[in-house]
Parts: sequence; structure tokens; C-alpha cells
Amino acid sequence: MAREIVLDTETTGLDPRSGHRVIEIACVELDDLIPTGRSFHRYVHPEREIDFDAQRVHGISLAFLADKPRFGDVDVVDAFLEFIGEATLVAHNAAFDRDFINTELERLGRAALHERRWVDTLGLAQKRYPGMYNSLDALCKRFKISLSEREKHGALVDTKLLAGVYLELQGGRERGFDLSINGARSSTQAGIAASRDYGPRPRVLASRVTETEHLLHAAFIRDALKDAAVWLQFEELGFA
Repeated sequence: MAREIVLDTETTGLDPRSGHRVIEIACVELDDLIPTGRSFHRYVHPEREIDFDAQRVHGISLAFLADKPRFGDVDVVDAFLEFIGEATLVAHNAAFDRDFINTELERLGRAALHERRWVDTLGLAQKRYPGMYNSLDALCKRFKISLSEREKHGALVDTKLLAGVYLELQGGRERGFDLSINGARSSTQAGIAASRDYGPRPRVLASRVTETEHLLHAAFIRDALKDAAVWLQFEELGFA
């Protein structure tokens, strides 16, 4: 899978067309849906006032931004564009972030980031959970992703949370376990495997799993895979 960048912004208000600006931008890099540890984060002076309602949400004041760079500074726009490169951009309600970033880029005479590059996790969530509340907070709670670091809507914290949500929306921590018959077998081989008649063993084999191994496996399911683990289905049926 290609390199992806999970992205979030905080702004002075809701509409870039009415002059509102970006005041914080953060990115987290994923490689094959795994965070690489690389990130990009900048606070940005907006050169205008911040709406009261917006500040109440993210807690960023104009006084805090007094010594921060402008979006057009090399350390912001050039560093940002270099970091994202040609990667796919992942955002929650992506149209909001895309409109703000493209407005900032167009103000500087830079090329806009085309809509084709963006993945909207809100749209993914709405398809998977139609009719349900699919805010970032709601999805974190649904996927049991801790919100302990999130006192306000901060771009850097939100990108880290969103990366976890995106992983779950793409199949979760077990996405690497492909239990279906795939290209590794031809359709003919699959038909043979499906039709072959296996009878029960005359004698059940004794388990070779030690008590320590069983406890380690149970801890792995509890801490890493949580309630999405396929093994839990076998436990409910009495097979584990």
C-alpha cells in the first residue's frame, strides 16, 4: 500500500472563503497503515482575529500565536509540501481541511491539492455505520481508542487519534490475517479444497499448549486485538 499522510487543521473559523485562516496543521505518516513515527506540526499566525466559538473548541488564542510563522513562510508551506510529497491525504470531513489548505496555497500562488488525493474517514465511517454518530470522538469510543490526551481539539493529538480510527476503518489490527482462499490458490484448487471430505479423528489429539502460552495468548487478545479478535468467536462456541 502507498504512503499515506493523516492530516488535521485548526482554523480561525468555519469558512475560508470569508477570510478565515489555518492556525495549526499536523500530519502523521503511515506506511502500509502503520505509523512510521514521522510527523509534521506547525502553529501558524493567521494575520486576523480568531472567532470566539472556534477558540472555545481548540483553545488557541491570537496571543499564543503572536510569535508563530505565517503560512507563507518557508518553514510552514515549503516544509509542509515537502513532508506530504505525493502521498494520499487522510482527513476526517476532508472537504473542510482541503478547502482551508487549498485556499492558503492559492493565496500564495501554489497549486491546490487535488480532491483525488484525499480520503475522507467521515465518509468511510458513514458507509460502515449508516445513521450513527460518526464524529472523531464517537469513532474513538466505538473502537476503544483512548481519548485521555484530548482536552481540546488539537491538530496533532487529533491526527494520532485519527490514524488509529483509519486503521480500524480499514479492517482493524487483524487486517493482516486473511483467512479467505485467495490468489495463492487457483479456483480449481479452491474447489478441490472445499469439496474434500474430511472425517473426524478417531482420537482427539492432546493439546500441546502450555498454561504459560495460553495466558500469553489471552493477554495478546485482550490488549492488542480486543473484542474484534476472531478467537473470541470460538470461545463463545466452546472450542477454545
